Amino acid sequence: MKKICFLTLLFTAFALSGFSQIDKIVGKWKTIDDEDGTAKSIVYIYKATNDKYYGRIEKLFKGSDKLCEKCGGANKNKPILGMIILNGMTVKGNSLTGGTILDPNNGKVYHCTINYDTKTKKLKVRGSLDKSGWLGRNQTWIREE
Repeated sequence: MKKICFLTLLFTAFALSGFSQIDKIVGKWKTIDDEDGTAKSIVYIYKATNDKYYGRIEKLFKGSDKLCEKCGGANKNKPILGMIILNGMTVKGNSLTGGTILDPNNGKVYHCTINYDTKTKKLKVRGSLDKSGWLGRNQTWIREE
């Protein structure tokens, strides 16, 4: 009986630690250009009522009136400021995955995975051409206070 109680507590602790990692992803994040290291924007990541996570550009550091000229569909020629660039992310372990990320600079949509680094307290955002994440690149986002 003691073993069952202990195992139940152990599994509960692991489950709660996973949710707390995801909770740390929600909020405002400064995106950093991976080529020159400059801040590009502030993205607000939030959980919607459908239990999926989304991210909206809340601030641009350069050209706040820029339009997404290279975007397709509903985002074509829409203002980048206020645009939702993270779409339909779901929780898988300690990550957000299964959704997409839009790069407003080239208008392309990529598969996306987001991980919270507990040591650096930064996000590792990976956009990839394939769902498995082999062909892509990483970007580091810093918490905006």
